[in-house]
Amino acid sequence: NVNVIPVVYIKLVLLAAAICTKAGKAIVSRQFVEMTRTRIEGLLAAFPKLMGTGKQHTFVETDSVRYVYQPLEKLYMVLVTTKNSNILEDLETLRLFSRVIPEYCRVLEEGEISEHCFDLIFAFDEIVALGYRENVNLAQIRTFTEMDSHEEKVFRAVRETQEREANAEMKRKAKELQQARRDAERAGRKAPGFGGFGSSGMSNLSPAAIIAESMVEPEKPKMASAPVRPSGPSKALKLGAKGKEVDNFVDKLMSEGENVIPSAGKKQSDVSKVLQPPVNTEGVHLKIEEKISLTCGRDGGLQNMEVLGIITLRVTDETNGRIRLHVNNNDKKGVQLQTHPNVDKKLFTADSLIGLKNPDKAFPLNNDVGILKWRLQTTEESLIPLTINCWPSENGSGCDVNIEYELQEESLELNDVIITIPVPSGVGAPVIGDLDGEYRHDSRKNILEWCLPVIDENNKTGSLEFSIAGKPNDFFPVSVSFVSRRNYSDIQVDSVTHVEGGSLVKFSTETLFVVDKYEIL
Repeated sequence: NVNVIPVVYIKLVLLAAAICTKAGKAIVSRQFVEMTRTRIEGLLAAFPKLMGTGKQHTFVETDSVRYVYQPLEKLYMVLVTTKNSNILEDLETLRLFSRVIPEYCRVLEEGEISEHCFDLIFAFDEIVALGYRENVNLAQIRTFTEMDSHEEKVFRAVRETQEREANAEMKRKAKELQQARRDAERAGRKAPGFGGFGSSGMSNLSPAAIIAESMVEPEKPKMASAPVRPSGPSKALKLGAKGKEVDNFVDKLMSEGENVIPSAGKKQSDVSKVLQPPVNTEGVHLKIEEKISLTCGRDGGLQNMEVLGIITLRVTDETNGRIRLHVNNNDKKGVQLQTHPNVDKKLFTADSLIGLKNPDKAFPLNNDVGILKWRLQTTEESLIPLTINCWPSENGSGCDVNIEYELQEESLELNDVIITIPVPSGVGAPVIGDLDGEYRHDSRKNILEWCLPVIDENNKTGSLEFSIAGKPNDFFPVSVSFVSRRNYSDIQVDSVTHVEGGSLVKFSTETLFVVDKYEIL
């Protein structure tokens, strides 16, 4: 006879997870089994009294429950479990709970925990379900909690757009009916479908047409109508769908006259172009725009730098159509200039004047016309406008990172400078040392943003020091964005004159220098 010995596997039964003060006051508590508020508050209030002084433990027990805890500066992360749970699994789960908290809270203080209490509860629910540990890691928890259905939002937005299009179509039909009635009245015929009450003509109208007839509005300026989406099953809720529907929806909004603000996912250069132009623009307005694309190595050396510039002319006063512009080119960096094909190149080469080949013609009215372009491409390090040095050094527990900037082109004034440094995920917030300016840590995107309102000749150097767990390669590539109202190449228009007589014309100028790409790899 063979004796069979039953083997019992003891699994973790987690009653509650809580963050409390050292006095036992609950800040956030999530119960995973049926438990009253009075019961959990009583358990947490008794917890500090059970800990012995001068002893270093990670758990304490009573007759009914076990407390597994970890100090968090002035707070405690506490798991309340049954006594027959596996202590090794308890400790592993406690470590995961403790790593989740810095993902949502920059500092481990009561106010910060209370502010992000719901984010923490949602994350706790991903770790434990019905008292049992789920097989998840920190990266999966972050993914699950961030899983906002963007496709569903797009689907709803598209449906609202279709409703607006249906209303517009209804109004259009109503206008056609009204026009048919007016034509019939002028011809002396009976208006079809517009007889008296109870007439047979009214019975032929659909309810939508009757409603539309009552909604006729004065005709507005025509705009390009957005194409109607085909009916049928929508693909907006399919996972992994492309972002084309979002772009189409934005195009529709713009075609309907809506003011659409670019999303954060756009390139920095696109966002910078949203800067408002000068309020007081003259009848002759010039826009000088430059865009820089730069790539540097982390150990020094400029891999590539390209600056593209353009001067755009807009004439809104027809009396100032026949003009010439004098360009003051103070560039010493070696840019290559190129004029518009309709511009007199000989006149520009000889006298730095921009005018049309046919002086009897005028510049187009109310149109933005590019009249001069330039390009600079170089690998000369001395031409870098803003140098960035990033020095990560490994210590026993992670890395000490030192970052410094220096403005080499002192004639520039850079505004809204943001230096973005990637940081490792799941290791908490960085410990900031010396700092010029301000910083933002985004635990969702795993980046540290060093923000400087202005960098100019009076503030041309600065540094940032911080410490965090990780390896030196974790902090690259470093990217930079800024906006400047002074151009890099120092090319300006200093006067505008009439072709006939040479009298001066009053003009306004707008200058913008933005970043397309600025990376230290």
